[in-house]
Amino acid sequence: MPGIKLFLVGLMQALLVLLVAPLFAGLTRVLRARLHSRRGASIFQDYRDIFKLIKRQEVVPAQASWVFRFTPYVVMATTLLIAMVIPILTLQSPLGMAGDLIAVVYLFALLRFFFAVAGLDSGSGFAGIGASREMVLAILVEPTIILVLFVLALLTGSTDLGAISQKVAFGSISYYRPAVWLGMLAFAVATFIETGKLPFDLAEAEQELQEGPLTEYSGRSLAILKWSLSMKQVVVIALFLAVFFPFGSAAAVSTSSLLVSAAAFLLKVTGFYVIAALMENSSARLIIYKAPEVTWLAFGIALLSFVFYLVNV
Repeated sequence: MPGIKLFLVGLMQALLVLLVAPLFAGLTRVLRARLHSRRGASIFQDYRDIFKLIKRQEVVPAQASWVFRFTPYVVMATTLLIAMVIPILTLQSPLGMAGDLIAVVYLFALLRFFFAVAGLDSGSGFAGIGASREMVLAILVEPTIILVLFVLALLTGSTDLGAISQKVAFGSISYYRPAVWLGMLAFAVATFIETGKLPFDLAEAEQELQEGPLTEYSGRSLAILKWSLSMKQVVVIALFLAVFFPFGSAAAVSTSSLLVSAAAFLLKVTGFYVIAALMENSSARLIIYKAPEVTWLAFGIALLSFVFYLVNV
């Protein structure tokens, strides 16, 4: 019975991410417009764009294979699965043993792999450049995330994300340990990059290289991919919050506790977007060759976190 309840919580998490992701994408636009002293589009504009695209005709390049056609659905399904695995509303992983950090890392890699390969499969040179850039960012950012999660797993004695969340929430893992707050800093930088913020990229613009693989997509497929990418941003933030700020998540499954944890989660994600908006609108755009300077700094901080764990400081 508890397993069924947790599985239903996982479905609730996936549905929550599915519904609010376009809202947070719209919030990003609104915040940027306000900081630029512009009115900007409505916070609900992304919902309108998605439903408009779903109604439009879909055009598939003649040279594209099944990879191009199935990628939108693979990316959407993988993102929803990650949303079910991460402990968002509770301090336990809804899918039990599947809530392993190694499985989550591989799911993120699968998502990025299909997204990049679809760009190459389209036959467009511009999409190919975007796909190459996507893989470069993966090489630069993912080692930082993996190393920080590894340090937390060592501190917890388990690779279960639910166990990590519980240890942090109950104070078993102290924020005063250098290994923890250095890991938090490195993970925050990696999350900022993964959400496609300036100075690294402008995530909601198809003409930007980060979304270059979307160049040849149209109609329903483009709508699904845009929706999935906004969901990915929320899921990456949710992973950061689950391992470092699990406060407000339900310790026991009940209707009232789940409502409170859902409200807490939305507030925490909103806070992240507000801080990110203030940071990205106070910096200039970086060219791709400058990105490693920041990502290597984040990896260095993560490595320092691991060193402090080894010396037990």
